[in-house]
Amino acid sequence: MNPSEEFVEQGISQENLKRVSCTTVLTLAYQSLGVVYGDLSISPLYVYKTTFSGKLSLHENDEEIYGVLSFIFWTITLVALLKYVFIVMLADDNGEGGTFALYSLLCRHAGLSILPNQQAADEKLSAYVREGSADTWQSSSLKSFFEKHQRFHKGLLIFVLLGTGMAIADGVLTPAISVLSAVSGVKLKITGLHENYVVIISCIILVGLFSLQHHGTHRVAFMFAPIATAWLLCLTGVGAYNIFRWNSHIYRALSPIYMFKFFRSTSIEGWVSLGGVVLAITGVEAMFANLGHFSPLSIKIAFTFLVYPSLLLTYMGEAAFLSKHHEDIQRSFYKSIPEAVFWPVFIVATSAAVVGSQAVISATFSIISQCCALNCFPHVRIVHTSSQICGQIYIPEVNWLLMCLSLAVTIGLRDTNMMGHAYGLAVTTVMFVTTCLMALVMIIVWKQKIISAIAFLLFFGSMELLYISACIFKVPEGAWIALAMSSVFMAIMYVWNYGTMKKHQFDMENKVSMNRIVSLGPSLGMVRVPGIGLVYTNLATGVPAVFGHFVTNLPAFHQVLVFVCIKSVQVPYVCEKERLLISRVGPTECGMFRCILRYGYKDLQQENYNLENRLVSGLVQFVETEEESASKATADLCEEFGNSHVEVFDSLARTITNPNHEEDRVRSSRDIQVTKSDIGHMESFLLKAESLQILTAKESGVTYVFGHSYAKAKKSSSIFKKFAINVVYAFLSKNCRDPNSLLNVPPTSSLEVGMIYYV
Repeated sequence: MNPSEEFVEQGISQENLKRVSCTTVLTLAYQSLGVVYGDLSISPLYVYKTTFSGKLSLHENDEEIYGVLSFIFWTITLVALLKYVFIVMLADDNGEGGTFALYSLLCRHAGLSILPNQQAADEKLSAYVREGSADTWQSSSLKSFFEKHQRFHKGLLIFVLLGTGMAIADGVLTPAISVLSAVSGVKLKITGLHENYVVIISCIILVGLFSLQHHGTHRVAFMFAPIATAWLLCLTGVGAYNIFRWNSHIYRALSPIYMFKFFRSTSIEGWVSLGGVVLAITGVEAMFANLGHFSPLSIKIAFTFLVYPSLLLTYMGEAAFLSKHHEDIQRSFYKSIPEAVFWPVFIVATSAAVVGSQAVISATFSIISQCCALNCFPHVRIVHTSSQICGQIYIPEVNWLLMCLSLAVTIGLRDTNMMGHAYGLAVTTVMFVTTCLMALVMIIVWKQKIISAIAFLLFFGSMELLYISACIFKVPEGAWIALAMSSVFMAIMYVWNYGTMKKHQFDMENKVSMNRIVSLGPSLGMVRVPGIGLVYTNLATGVPAVFGHFVTNLPAFHQVLVFVCIKSVQVPYVCEKERLLISRVGPTECGMFRCILRYGYKDLQQENYNLENRLVSGLVQFVETEEESASKATADLCEEFGNSHVEVFDSLARTITNPNHEEDRVRSSRDIQVTKSDIGHMESFLLKAESLQILTAKESGVTYVFGHSYAKAKKSSSIFKKFAINVVYAFLSKNCRDPNSLLNVPPTSSLEVGMIYYV
C-alpha cells in the first residue's frame, strides 16, 4: 500500500499520521520544506539590513555585529527550536496547530466555549478526549476562576482574535517583503535599473504566486520543495564560504556575553534595533499553524536536521562578511555571494522568495477555516485540495484578498525596511499570544504545576515582550501597517461573532412550542404536502421562530419534516459514523424529526456530501432502532403481566415511540388480550409503515427551507451596538456566502423564509 492509499485507508485522521511509515514521514518532511519553512529560510535576505537600518552604526571593534549574531543565534535556538519544536508542537489538537487550536483545547477542558448549541452528547465524540490525568488543585482553581468571572471569557476571545488578526496581517506582509527583497538584489548588477521596474517585477511574481494556490498545498509542495532544498543548500554553501574566507573566528559570537556587550555599547539604539533581529524567526509560527498540512514529526525532522543548521551557517557567514565590509550593510546578503555564483544564487533566491510566501499563505487558510467554524469569520468557500491530508485547503476569497493587500503594500511602501518593521510587530505579537495560551494549556490541559507554566511564561514571554517593545518604537516607520490591518481583521471577527451570538440568543428566547403548533393546526387549516422538508435552523433544541413564522403565514408543511442543525464542535474532526444525531420532535403522528450534523473546525461542510441519501438512511435507521427499543419494552411488560396483556393496536403506535406512557400502556392492557406473535406482527407493520412513509416522501422530492434572518439592533441599543449590527454585521452578512451555496443546494429545491431579528 502506498502512502496516499494508507492515508485514505485510515480515514484522513491526523492521529494516524504519527503511525505511518518512515518513508511517508520523510516524504512529508521533504514537502514541508516548500510549504512550512520557506518563510523562515528567506529571512537572511533582510535581517541584517533591517536591523542596521536605523541609528545603529558599526564600529571598528565589531561588537555590534557580534552582538546581533549572538541575538540571532539564541533567538532561533530558544524560540524556534526549544519553544516551538520541542514544547508548543506537543499541544496539537488532534494533529491541528495554530492559535485557535490552542484556544479550542482550552475551551473543551475549561468550559470556555464560544460556540452555541453545545450538548452533553458532544463530549462522547471520539475526538473529544480530555487528555491528562485528573484535575490538580491548580487546574481546578483556574477553571473555577473562569467559571465565576464570565467577562474573562470575552477577554480571552479578544486576546485570541488579536493574535489571529496579526497572523492574517503576516500573510499579507510576508509575500510583499520576501519578493521585493529578492528582486531588489538585481540592482547590484544592473545599477541603472529604476525602482519602478523592481516594483513591477515584484508585483508580477506576486500575482503568479497567488494564482498557483488553487492547485492545492500538495501540488505546490512538490513544486516548491526542490526550490526550497536548493535554496537551503545555497545558503549553507555561501555561509560556509564566507566563514572561512572572511572570519573563521566568528563562532565566538555565539557566546551570550556578546549580547550584554551589545547593549552596553549601543544603549537605546541597540534595543530599538532588535525589531530587525526578530525577523530571523519569522515563520516559526507557521510551523505550528501548518501541522494540519503535514505531521509534527515530519516538521521537526526537517527543521532539526536541515533548516536549523543551514540558517546558523548563513547568519554566521554574513556576519563574517560584514566584519570586513562595514560599508555594505544595506546590501550585505547579495554582496557576500561569490561573484562566480551570483546569478544562479539570485535566481534561486527569487524563486525561494515565492516559496517563502507559501508558508504563511497556507497558514492563513488554516486559521480562517478555523475562524469560520468557530463563528469568528464570515462564511467563505473552503476547498479541500487533497483526499489524503484533510488539512490541505484553499479559500478563493481569502487568496485574492491577500493578493490585493500584498500588491497594495508593495506598491505603496516600496521599502523593505518599513515592511520589516510591520512584519516584526505582527510576528512577535502572534508569538506572545501563543506563549500565553500555552501557559494556560500547561495548567488546564497538561495538569502541570503552576510554577512550570509561570516559568515558561516568564522565560519566553519576557523575550517576546522585549522584541515587541522594540517594534512598537517603529510604529511611525511602518509598523503601523500591521496594527491597522490586524485591527480591521480583529474588528471583523469580533463583530461577526457578536452578531452571530446575538442572533442565536434571539432564537433561543423566541422558540416556538411544538404543542402550540399542533393545537393551532386545525384552526389554521394545516395541510401536509408530499415530500421531505429540511428546515435549516441554528438551534439544536426546540422549534425555531422562523418555522412558526412560516406556518402562520402559509399553514402547510411536508409529510416528513426534519429540522436540520449544522453545528461545529470544538474538535478538529468528527468521524462519519458520529456525524448525525437524530431525534423525534413532537408526537409520532406528526412525522417530525431533528437532525444535528456535527462538524469539527477542520471538517469539510460543503460539496460532495450526499446529504439527502445520508439523512434518509439515518432516519430509517433511527426508526428501526426506536422500534427495537420499544419492542423490547413491550415484551418486558408482557412478561410482567403474564405474557397475555398488551396494548390495543391504536395505543401501540403511540407507546412504541414513547414508552414512558406507562399509564396508557397499563390501561390498554386491560382492554384486549392477544398473543405475543400478534404483537410481533403489529410491530413489524408499524415499522414498515413509518419506514415506507419516509422512503415514499423521499421519492416525492426534498425541499430545503432556509431561514433568511436579518439582524437589527433594538431602538434602545447604544450607538456602538447599532453601528456594529446595522452597518458592519449587515454588510458582512450581505457579502458572505449563503448557507444554500455552501451546501451546494440546487436553486429549484430551496425555499427561503425571511424574518427580522431585533437583537
